[in-house]
Amino acid sequence: MVAVVLAAGSGDRLAPLTTLLPKALCPVGNEPLVDVALARVAGVLEAAGEPAGGEAIAVNVHHGREALLEHLTGRVVVSDEEQQALGTAGGVGNLRGWIAGRDALVANADVWLETSADTFADGWDRERARLLCVPAGDRRGDFGDACYAGMCLLPWAHVSRLSADPSGLYEVLWRQEWEAGRLDLVVVDGRFVDCGTPADYLRANLYEAARADGGSLVDPAAAIESGSSVARSVIGAGAEVHGEVTDAVVWPGAVVHPRERVLGGVRAGTLTVLVR
Repeated sequence: MVAVVLAAGSGDRLAPLTTLLPKALCPVGNEPLVDVALARVAGVLEAAGEPAGGEAIAVNVHHGREALLEHLTGRVVVSDEEQQALGTAGGVGNLRGWIAGRDALVANADVWLETSADTFADGWDRERARLLCVPAGDRRGDFGDACYAGMCLLPWAHVSRLSADPSGLYEVLWRQEWEAGRLDLVVVDGRFVDCGTPADYLRANLYEAARADGGSLVDPAAAIESGSSVARSVIGAGAEVHGEVTDAVVWPGAVVHPRERVLGGVRAGTLTVLVR
C-alpha cells in the first residue's frame, strides 16, 4: 500500500487567504494543512504495517505549485500537474505508474478530523473501495446518512482503471460502486471540517485552540505583549500580538497592533478576514 495526498485544488472558496498561500499550505493549529494530511496517512500506513516514509507517499500539486514544490521536494514523491489540474480521479490515475500494482490510500489535503484515522485500514478486504465517513447530521449525506471525510482506500484493480484525464472519483468510481452496493463505508464519530471556506477554516483552527492548555494555541516563537489579550485563538510563529485577539487566527509573522482588535477572523500578513 502507498498513499496519495491530493493538494492540487485551487482553493477559490478560501479566498482571499489563498491569494497569500495555496490552500494546502494554510496553517491549521500552526501546521500547514498538507503536513496534517501527511501525518494522517503516515499513521494509517504504519498501523497497517506498511512503509510510511517519503518514498511511500505522493502529493499532487497544481495551484500554487511553486510554493508547494519548495515545501515538499525531498520529503515525498511529488506529482507535478503543471499543465492542468487533473481532479481527484485524474490525479490518482496520473500516478498509476508509480503506484504500480499496489493499493492506494488517498487523502484530501484540506481536511481537519478530530478522530484518529490510524486504524482505517484494519480489516479491509482489499477488493472494495473503502471510504472514511462521518454521520451527516443536519448536512446532506454523500452516501445515505454519511458524509465523506476526505480519505479512501482504493484497491489496485480500481486504480488501474483510472486515467490521467481531469475527472473526479465520485463521478468515475464511487457513484457506480455505491449504486451497486459495493462501497465499504467506515463511519466514525467526531468533528470533521472541510477547510474550504474562511468560516470552516476558522472553525477547524478554533477546534485546535480548544484542545490546547488554556484554550489557546500559541507558538513559542510568537510575541504576546504584556497587557494584550489572547482568548480561544491560534497564534503562529513569529506573530506579534499587541492588541486583542479573540476567537481568531493570527498567521506566522502577522502583527496585531496596539489598540487593534481581531475578533472572529483571520489575520494573515496585512490581510484581515472576518467571519460573521
